[in-house]
Amino acid sequence: MKRLAVVILAAGKGTRMKSDLPKVMHEIAGKPMLRHVIDTCAGLGPDLVVVVAGPEMPAVEAAAAPHARAYQREQRGTGHAVGCVRPAFGDQVFDEVLVVYGDTPLITAETLGRMVEERRTSDAAVVVLGMRVASPNAYGRLVLDAAGNLDAIVEAAEASPEILTLDLCNSGVMVIDGAVLFDLIARIRNDNSKGEFYLTDIVGLARADGRLARVVEAPVEELVGVNSRADLAAAEAILQQRLRAAAMAGGTTLVDPASVFLAADTVLGRDVVIQPNVVFGAGVTIGDRVQIKAFSHIEGAAIGAGAIIGPFARIRPGSMLAEDVHVGNFVELKNAQLGRGAKANHLTYLGDVTVGAGSNIGAGTITVNYDGYGKYRTEIGERAFIGSNSSLVAPVRIGDGAMTAAGSVVTRDVAADAVAIGRARQIDKPGRAAEFRAAQRAKHKK
Repeated sequence: MKRLAVVILAAGKGTRMKSDLPKVMHEIAGKPMLRHVIDTCAGLGPDLVVVVAGPEMPAVEAAAAPHARAYQREQRGTGHAVGCVRPAFGDQVFDEVLVVYGDTPLITAETLGRMVEERRTSDAAVVVLGMRVASPNAYGRLVLDAAGNLDAIVEAAEASPEILTLDLCNSGVMVIDGAVLFDLIARIRNDNSKGEFYLTDIVGLARADGRLARVVEAPVEELVGVNSRADLAAAEAILQQRLRAAAMAGGTTLVDPASVFLAADTVLGRDVVIQPNVVFGAGVTIGDRVQIKAFSHIEGAAIGAGAIIGPFARIRPGSMLAEDVHVGNFVELKNAQLGRGAKANHLTYLGDVTVGAGSNIGAGTITVNYDGYGKYRTEIGERAFIGSNSSLVAPVRIGDGAMTAAGSVVTRDVAADAVAIGRARQIDKPGRAAEFRAAQRAKHKK
C-alpha cells in the first residue's frame, strides 16, 4: 500500500494580523485555521502528519496534538521549513509527501486527493496546486511547457514582464515524491532577492534531473490565504456560504441564510427551521423538527427533536435539552439539563440545573448557583411548577410535582407535591395610600 505523509507549515508569525495569537490559531466558523487544515487532511488517511511550528508557540503545539511536531527556529523560507521535518520522519519512507499551509483553511479533501492521485498515476516528482487569478499581483507564476507539464515556478519578485502576464498562479501546496524530497530540499539555494530557500525551486531541480512536474488546478476560493484580519473575514464569509448551503441541502430551512452563522461542527437534523439572526458556536447538535427563532445564540449544547427555542434565547455550553422542550424569549441556560416537554418561556436564568420532564419554569425565575467562590446545583423534579419571580438558592432540590409560589426565595429542599412559599406575609393598611398622597402634596407646596 502507498504511504502518505502530510506536512503542515504553521510557523509564520502573521505580523499583519497584529495579534499576540499565532496566525494559524485565529478562528473561522469557531475553529482555528490550523485545525481546519488538519481535519481536512485527515480525510486522506495519512500515515503521518507533521505540523511545523515556530519557537515559543504553545498554542500551535497544543492544536497540533496528537500529531508530530517539527520546529523552524529561524524564518528562512518554505524550503527550509519543509527540511525541518526530517527528524520527525525518522526511518519512515513515504511514497508521497503532501505540503500544505496552516493559513489556507478552505482547501478541500477532494482537491488534495486529486493531487495525490495525479502524483501516483503520472509518477511526477512534484505535483503543484495551481489557481487562475484575475489579478495575480504577487503570486508566483506556473510556467507550462508545450505538453502541459510544469516547467518552472517563478516568484513574482524574480519574474520577467512576460512571465507576469500569466494568470496560472502557485498556491504553494505540493505533493512530492517521498523518495527524492530531502535530496531536492538539500539542493535548494538562497541566491534570490529575499535570501530565502524557496520550496518552489524543487520544480526546476526535478526537471533538471529529468523528472516530470505536473499541475492540478483548484478554484481560487479554496486557496484563500489568510494574512490579515480582512483576509480572515473573507475566509469566514466563504466558509459560511458553504456551511449554509450544506445545511439547506441536508433538510434545514434557513429563512434568511445570510444572517445565520454556523460553526464548522454544527449538526442539524431534518426539518429544522432557523429564523434570521441566529448564531451557533462550537459543539452544537440539533435534533429533527426543531424551531430556532430569531436572535438566538447557541453553543456547546444538544437540543432534542421537536424543541422550540427563542426568540432571543441564549443556550450556553453544557446544556442538554430533551425532546419537545420550550425555551422562550430572554431565557439563558448554562450547564442545564431539561427533561422532555419542560418549559421555560420567559425572562429566566437556569444555570447548573436539572429540570425534570413536564416541569414549567415561570417568568423571572433564577437559579442562584454562584456565591462568588463555587458553583452549586439545583434539581427540579418532574411535573414541578416554579412560580414567576422565584429564586432557587442552590444547592436545593424541588421534588416531583412540587410548586413554588410566585416571588419566593427558596433556600431549603421542597418535598414532592408540596407548595413552598418563601416570601414575607402581605400586610394591607386601609386608607394609607390616600394619606400618603395628601401628605406629599402638602409637603411640596411649602
